Amino acid sequence: MKTLTVAFIVSSILGVTPARAHQFWLAPSSYDGLRGRIVEVGALAGTGFRGERLPWSPAHCVRLVAKSAKWIDLTRAASTGDLVWARFVPSDDGGAMLAFESGFTPIELPSARFDGYLEEEGLAAPLAARRRGPAAGTTGRERYRRCAKTWLPGRDPARAAKPLGLPLEIVPAALPGADAQLPLLVLWGGRPLGGALVKAWRAPLGGNGQPADGAARDSIGIAWKGHTDSRGRVTVPVSLPGEWMVSVVQMVPCRDSREADWESTWASLTFQRAPRATGAL
Repeated sequence: MKTLTVAFIVSSILGVTPARAHQFWLAPSSYDGLRGRIVEVGALAGTGFRGERLPWSPAHCVRLVAKSAKWIDLTRAASTGDLVWARFVPSDDGGAMLAFESGFTPIELPSARFDGYLEEEGLAAPLAARRRGPAAGTTGRERYRRCAKTWLPGRDPARAAKPLGLPLEIVPAALPGADAQLPLLVLWGGRPLGGALVKAWRAPLGGNGQPADGAARDSIGIAWKGHTDSRGRVTVPVSLPGEWMVSVVQMVPCRDSREADWESTWASLTFQRAPRATGAL
């Protein structure tokens, strides 16, 4: 029984497989970011910005941190299996960026499913390599990891715009949710990633003006998608109020061919565009 429980947590922490659950995101209980108010943070994985809440697994966490006035290590804030990964209390009104990085998990997919997901995620180079090489028609052997961030609003743009050192990272160039356009920089290994497919989803807020339960709401379609330019920059239109998620994925040949043929890194950024920011009542 213990083995089954551990296996469930291991598979859940990373959100099933990319073919079944493309998106993975950090979900705070509130985006108010008010000084002294407790914010509970968990993670979900699914499709269409609707997903399953994932239990905490310290064995598969590389880092879970908050960057506000100072760095805070959140990796010991929860026990194995907890659905609330951390409880964070803002100490000022400058805002905070929370970030999670996982380790790798290996998967294998039938050839057609694997190639289909590469095409859907805009991973043209791996897809072309598979189609023209000896791997054509073979099982897709991959290992994947997650890099997720969420922004708790505040007044300090530097806290939002500071890279946190994730392998693949979406870095806002302005306060997320403050304006109708959000300029972003996508970094891969600390360097700008050009030509990457960026997707955005928007979920309406709940009746109390807070984010709706991502495990209960209906799946939604992509609100916007586009590619980064040669400098890794892209501007996402976010004029409507709601909870937003921006996502990008990068895939390269696996460094350990015994483990997999390919390794992918999935990054996301969640934030809120408040009704008062849009002039909506």
